[in-house]
Amino acid sequence: LLKLLLNCKVVSFVSVSLLGPWGRCMGSECGPGGSQSRAVWCAHSEGWTTLHTNCQQSERPSNQQSCFRVCDWHKEMYDWQLGAWNQCVPVSMRSAGVPRPAVCTRGEEGIQTREVGCVHKSDAVPAEDAICEYFEPKPRLEQACLIPCPHDCVVSEFSPWTSCSKSCGMGLQNRLRWVLAPPLFGGSACPNLTEFRTCQPGPCKGEESLHSLRVGPWGPCMASPIRQTREAREPKPERKAKVRVKGRMRDPETRELIKKKRTRNRQNRQGLKFWDLQVGYQTREVTCVHRSGSTAALSQCNQQTLPVTYQACVIPKDCEVAEWSDWSACSKECYDLNGRKGQRTRTRQVKQFPVGGGAECPELEETEPCYPQGEGIPPCIVYNWRTTEWSECRVDVLLSQQDRRRSNQTGLCGGGVQTREVYCVQAPSETSSNLSSLKNKDGLRPVNSDLCLGVSPNTTQLCHIPCPVECEVSSWSAWGPCTFENCQDQSTKKGFKLRKRKIMNEPTGGTGNCPHLTEAIPCEEPSCYEWLLVKLEECVPDNAKACGPGTQNPQVQCINSDGEYVDRQLCRDAILPMPVLCEVPCPKDCVLSPWTSWSLCSNTCSGKNSEGKQTRSRSILAYNAGDGGGQCPNSSALQEVRNCNDHPCTVYHWQTGPWGQCIEDTSVPSANSSLSRTGAGVGTNEAFCSVGMQTRKVICVRVNVGQVPPKKCPESLRPETVRPCLLPCKRDCIVTPYSDWTPCPSSCQTGGVIKKKQSRKRIIIQLPANGGQDCPEVLFQEKECDASSWKTHKWRRCQLVPWTIRQDSPGAQETCGPGLQARAVSCKKLDGGPADVAACLKFAGPMPQLTQSCQLPCQDDCQLTTWSKFSSCAADCVGVRTRKRTLVGKSKKREQCKNTQMYPLSETQYCPCNKYNAQPVGNWSDCILPEGGRVEGLMGMKVQGDIKECGQGYRFQAMVCYDQDNRLVETSRCNSHGYIEEACIIPCPSDCKLSEWSNWSRCSKSCGSGVKVRSKWLREKPYNGGRPCPKLDHVNQVYEVVPCLSDCSQYVWVAEPWSIWKVSNVDLKENCGDGVQTRKVRCMQNTVDGPSDPVEDYLCDPEEMPLGARESKLPCPGDCVLTDWGPWSRCPLPCNVNSTRQRTASPIRQPGEGKQCPSTTKKETCTLNTNCFHYSYNITDWSTCQLGERAVCGVGFKTRMLDCVRSDGKSVDLKFCEELGLEKKWQMNASCVVECPVNCQLSDWSSWSECSHSCGHAGKLWRRRTVIQASQGDGRPCSSQLEQWKPCPVKPCYSWRYSAWSPCKSEGARCGEGLRFRNVSCFVSDGSGKDPGSMVDEELCGDLEQTVDGDKQIILQESCTVPCPGECYLTEWTVWSPCQLSCISGDDLGFGSVQVRSRAVLAQEPENLLQCPEQEWEPRPCTEGQCYEYKWMTGPWKSSSRQVWCQRSDGLNVTGGCPLTSEPVSDRSCDPACDKPRSYCTEAGVCGCDEGYTEVMTSDGVLDQCTLIPVLEIPTAGDSKADVKTIRALNPTQPTANLPGRSGRTWFLQPFGPDGKLKTWVYGVAAGAFVLLVFVVSMTYLACKKPKKPQRRQMNNRLKPLTLAYDGDADM
Repeated sequence: LLKLLLNCKVVSFVSVSLLGPWGRCMGSECGPGGSQSRAVWCAHSEGWTTLHTNCQQSERPSNQQSCFRVCDWHKEMYDWQLGAWNQCVPVSMRSAGVPRPAVCTRGEEGIQTREVGCVHKSDAVPAEDAICEYFEPKPRLEQACLIPCPHDCVVSEFSPWTSCSKSCGMGLQNRLRWVLAPPLFGGSACPNLTEFRTCQPGPCKGEESLHSLRVGPWGPCMASPIRQTREAREPKPERKAKVRVKGRMRDPETRELIKKKRTRNRQNRQGLKFWDLQVGYQTREVTCVHRSGSTAALSQCNQQTLPVTYQACVIPKDCEVAEWSDWSACSKECYDLNGRKGQRTRTRQVKQFPVGGGAECPELEETEPCYPQGEGIPPCIVYNWRTTEWSECRVDVLLSQQDRRRSNQTGLCGGGVQTREVYCVQAPSETSSNLSSLKNKDGLRPVNSDLCLGVSPNTTQLCHIPCPVECEVSSWSAWGPCTFENCQDQSTKKGFKLRKRKIMNEPTGGTGNCPHLTEAIPCEEPSCYEWLLVKLEECVPDNAKACGPGTQNPQVQCINSDGEYVDRQLCRDAILPMPVLCEVPCPKDCVLSPWTSWSLCSNTCSGKNSEGKQTRSRSILAYNAGDGGGQCPNSSALQEVRNCNDHPCTVYHWQTGPWGQCIEDTSVPSANSSLSRTGAGVGTNEAFCSVGMQTRKVICVRVNVGQVPPKKCPESLRPETVRPCLLPCKRDCIVTPYSDWTPCPSSCQTGGVIKKKQSRKRIIIQLPANGGQDCPEVLFQEKECDASSWKTHKWRRCQLVPWTIRQDSPGAQETCGPGLQARAVSCKKLDGGPADVAACLKFAGPMPQLTQSCQLPCQDDCQLTTWSKFSSCAADCVGVRTRKRTLVGKSKKREQCKNTQMYPLSETQYCPCNKYNAQPVGNWSDCILPEGGRVEGLMGMKVQGDIKECGQGYRFQAMVCYDQDNRLVETSRCNSHGYIEEACIIPCPSDCKLSEWSNWSRCSKSCGSGVKVRSKWLREKPYNGGRPCPKLDHVNQVYEVVPCLSDCSQYVWVAEPWSIWKVSNVDLKENCGDGVQTRKVRCMQNTVDGPSDPVEDYLCDPEEMPLGARESKLPCPGDCVLTDWGPWSRCPLPCNVNSTRQRTASPIRQPGEGKQCPSTTKKETCTLNTNCFHYSYNITDWSTCQLGERAVCGVGFKTRMLDCVRSDGKSVDLKFCEELGLEKKWQMNASCVVECPVNCQLSDWSSWSECSHSCGHAGKLWRRRTVIQASQGDGRPCSSQLEQWKPCPVKPCYSWRYSAWSPCKSEGARCGEGLRFRNVSCFVSDGSGKDPGSMVDEELCGDLEQTVDGDKQIILQESCTVPCPGECYLTEWTVWSPCQLSCISGDDLGFGSVQVRSRAVLAQEPENLLQCPEQEWEPRPCTEGQCYEYKWMTGPWKSSSRQVWCQRSDGLNVTGGCPLTSEPVSDRSCDPACDKPRSYCTEAGVCGCDEGYTEVMTSDGVLDQCTLIPVLEIPTAGDSKADVKTIRALNPTQPTANLPGRSGRTWFLQPFGPDGKLKTWVYGVAAGAFVLLVFVVSMTYLACKKPKKPQRRQMNNRLKPLTLAYDGDADM
């Protein structure tokens, strides 16, 4: 127990409390006040749960806490606040185990952090993160970053040394360089940009000037003391109303007029209240300085006149603005369901504009997003997409129909494309039940498409025009009997034979378009009912004898003219068939077969050349016995012929014309409400408003003749000529109201010369139809925007510096000299009325100048007017032009002013001699078709959306006009409209052209189901973007295969009667015994009227061919005579060997005494596939998708056939399967879809854009179009040209440009603060940037706002400093360096671009170098930088050194940029030193000898001496002197210099090695020389030897010509 207690103590000691996660915040209200809980339990340190008592209860954590309950509407109040990313810290500093890279290549990986917290949006008070996490997860706190490698400062090469700072004595020369790239990412700092060296041109002859007069900068502008005194005094009492003008009192009316005028002037000069202009004065200090920089007394500077120390100025005043106005109401006064915010603004007014260089005005308008505040805020207006009606479905023609010779394309059907317009409108409000007409208009008025959210509806869709079903009729029935036209009325005695056919389908538009269904033939003796002989009964001999003459009774049935059985009572007037005489042969009588049935009539009618005949026949079965029996008839009596179809061949029928237009029937009242008929239009429900009538023409036609009188046709069958119809309602055009005017631009255009316009539009929703009201012509309106502009007022009088300030200066007694004058500026509207100054500040560009310098003439000054304009010239290059000015005031009397040399009063110039020449510039434009590009369709009908794509167009090239000084001028000066125009051809796309379909082939089977094929072949391949061909086979054909069903009875065997017996063993007495009968059997085409024309035998089934000959025994007299055997009975199914079939014959002549008849029945066993067959249905494959005759694509049908197949695989007539009642469980037809050949649909060309350049010859006008519907299937593909350009008319580019700054000049002193000036002039250029431009008259820039390089503030003077002699100073800033990216191997690291400028130090006195200022440089970010690479470059070695420098990739030599670790060696030296005569240190660091000397080495490889090489001179081709080849043992690549006195190249052979022995190559040369000597001797011997006499055969061979056979190899 003690042990257990101890264990328990241990457990309590190591138990800890474990906490579950906090649960969801619960509470009844949103916000603070909720509560959440969590689970707390006690657990052992090993992880298992234990009792709570084992843990310290005092340390138990709380399981509940208060919390903030988040609701959905808190989303608008709280949001994550993201802090800025901190500095990128290397990973190696955060992770101790990660080493830093020794060599930096791209950069070092790092991590940067930021603070993220949940805050209240309105006051940024921090809140719990859980509130924001409820809506979206907390953004990441860390991200990877890259610390780039350090980039050292890069500077240029030094400039050449400047001239010496002194002309005598000791001076300084400087040379400078400038910063090209600043140090980045901890790179090394920039080196000194200046180097100095002393110079001493020569000793000074006289005393050197040591002092200089220096002027200081102008001090601040101060108010005049007099003005200050005046302002300090009491205000003066008001003057009396009395005003004197030249001694006279003004009357009250005059005073009133003057008062009104002053008031009006004050209103026009309202700008004065914003500019409180005070003219004050400023002074400057004049000192005398020593060359060392110390100040001396003014007397030390021996100068006669001191510079002016005062001038007038405008007292500077900062801009003063009023307090902010209250925030305006939120622009959104409703609750937006999509969460979009509104805007509210506040403004402040300018109380005092800045003058005299005072601080500029701050922003005068502030905006911020807002939500509407308050209760009961209505929901915002919702905007929805609306669409116009779909256009008519447009079907593209088939490839086979792309034939211009085919005229009718109106009946096309199948799949096509239709289009519509999409626009945005305001949705109707749900709250307003009674919408006024104004609201209705708002619901239709187009608004900016940006207001509609979501994806806009499609503007194109595929559609389908149902193909018209053509009327299909059956074949004609046989001609019926002669019947009355109307059996109810038989008084006319007029009869017709009729034949009919049926409509086999439901054609589109009803049966009115079907061909006639009945044809009639007039006939005599009509009857409506007649007896039909069904069969003749057996022959019954008279007087109950066994044989001899008898009769056969007929079995009859009453039928009507249609062949239907009717009541026998109706045939009471018809002639009943009479009993027929017959004979039952006695044993010794001749036996004849029964008559065959009458054949079909040979002709359907009887005429002059043809008449109908029918035949029947019988044959002799047995001859009679001598004189004792009845004789056999003659052969002519065995056949009978009778006439048939003896009516004339005149066939009549009624023919109908098309139904006419539906005309309103005034007898029927109009329907109040519209009727609706589905399916009347193409897939639409068309409304009908009234009933009308349609008529058509009906005529009686005789076949093959034409129209005949109506009485020839049966009146009872006459079709109707009038029928009612429905008239469609009129549809007026419906257009939307005009949209609101588009807003004017929010800021002014630079230059201000382009007038801005605003526009509005309306859209056609419904096109007119059925005679409705037409659409308006104007759908787009435009007007100019209202604009404000600055208005300047007159300059005020010139104000001078106060007299108290200038009283000590010479000429101060006069009120004259330089001063300042001011003017007022106001803002005016387009109509001239006053406008708020804020409008001009926003829209009208910079404010005009408020002050300018002026000059009050002194007593001795000459005053002149300004120059007049030059007089006009009568013509170019002819005469002169002048301008004048005159003296003013007292100057007219002063003699000095009359000096025309000093003050000329007129100037004369020759009239300008302008000569112009035009020349083309730039490339030819695209080929552009004439406007009005919609073109007639292929067949002359308008096709919607077909834009003319090809044909003759024009291309343009810009013309440029230059004057005689090669300056660009307006093209009108060259009498040119700006273009050269040239006809061009855009080749038309040619589609794949196929032939027409061939005729269908004959069905592959003559009985049952087969296939039939038709084909097209390729006539022309597509080109120029035409429609592609369908898939063709290897012989460029496309096939269509469909199943077909051949009627098994379409071809039948027809057998003629059997011939007379030919007995082989003739018993002369009895004429009987074995014999043969023959007959003709022919294959004939079967028709409704019976077999007609003989055809080839192979078309009939050979199995069913009747026998053409038969052998049998001709019965003798007294023998039993049987009829021909009947057909075999059918075998019972299923076939079984135990089953039999049989056939029978009946006795015609009974046998004589003692003789018996043979068996009248024959039987045979049923054997499968021999005489017994099973039958089954076979289903064929589906046909290809069949479309209507004029269909292009879309929905069609596919068919398959049922075939009756015998068990031996032979196809037989369907009746065999139908008689067995086999189940037909297959669907024979199914719908299918052929992909539509949708041509690419392009939008119309947009209107031409504005010129891409406002001037110059590089400007282009563009127009574009877009793909509305991509091509599908075999449709025409989209053109690749979706944009076109043409040049703009060339306009000269006029611009204001500064001249160069004048040298800095300090007025009246040698150094110090001064001014430098520049002018602004009008330049013309071609805008290319390569043309420096030429200065032209300022009048040509008159329409341009005075801006230089986009800067509206024109600065023509600026203060500068003229350095005093001996002073050390900074140069002017260099121009900004090219923009440079931070790159590695050409890849941008993504740290942006930078450019830099610098100022170097210039020193003049060696003693003052310590007083020099620091050099300066400053970087700035820029855009569109480029990557530069730096690499080390080396020069050739000279002795033991060479030049090494760094070069930038653009070829500029620099300092810095190249890695110091890879710097090449610039110095080399040999150890030991090369001190032997004629030796030097080679590149390999060893000693070598000069040219012409060879090295002799010591045993340890050190150069011992250089010895002269014996020279072997070898002449070389092309050189009059010998070159000498030298094989060098060392340094063979070292360049050689020619020895003195030798010309050409020289090589030296060194036969001895460094050890003095012969080299190996010497032995080789000796061996080669020996071989060569042997070869020469051998050749000499062979050449001198007498040749043998050649044989004749060899001669023949030599005379044989050489023949080459070329095998086509290109290398031969």
